[in-house]
Amino acid sequence: MKDSGYDIKLTSRRKPDNAEEFKWVYSDLLSGEGLEEAIKDVEVIIHTATSPMKNTKDIEVLAFEKFLKKLDHMKHFIYPSIVGIENIPFSYYKHKYEAEELLKMSNIPHTIVRATQFHSFVENLLLSKTFFKRYLIPGEIKFQSVDVDEFAHYLIHLIDKMPEKKTIEFGGPEILTLKRMAEQKIKINNESNKVISFPLPGKLYAALVEGKNTNPKIARGEITFEQYLKNK
Repeated sequence: MKDSGYDIKLTSRRKPDNAEEFKWVYSDLLSGEGLEEAIKDVEVIIHTATSPMKNTKDIEVLAFEKFLKKLDHMKHFIYPSIVGIENIPFSYYKHKYEAEELLKMSNIPHTIVRATQFHSFVENLLLSKTFFKRYLIPGEIKFQSVDVDEFAHYLIHLIDKMPEKKTIEFGGPEILTLKRMAEQKIKINNESNKVISFPLPGKLYAALVEGKNTNPKIARGEITFEQYLKNK
């Protein structure tokens, strides 16, 4: 990114480790502090501020709506989102979808870019711990996981493009059940662990079993989950 030829400005509440390579400005989306300075003289924004666990509606919807009102000068607003959020009954996804709709109703030139779950997210959330040498997982849920760096490069690539003013999607190269992903991890790491798969009640589980978070038509990523595990 630093070799792109653009003047790069980073903004966040906490200073990132690589901030010395770029201009960094403190800002807080929830309180609004620092936002004016953060967006000053900026023409393109990749908006990665998000809060899936805490103050979700306040940040994803209410603060986001106020933020959009400050962006009349923007030439391209790139908004990363998540594949299938309108069909998956999860409160964080509901709020992300509300944010998408706010952006669509605005006059801001924009592109909404939905991704499937990242390889690292699936592993860290669902395959990071065993109990008595067993992965206890809802094994039939499906993922089309994607490499986070591939998606990041795709977002950066959009800086040079005209705003789509629509939603585009970016998914991994294959759709796997969580059970299959666990089996790949066991094989690659030569683990003695076993997989115990069990179903869960509720609409969220049913949506993930049906693959509502996947879309085989948007397999833009090339790095498989297996390759991700081998390259760690």
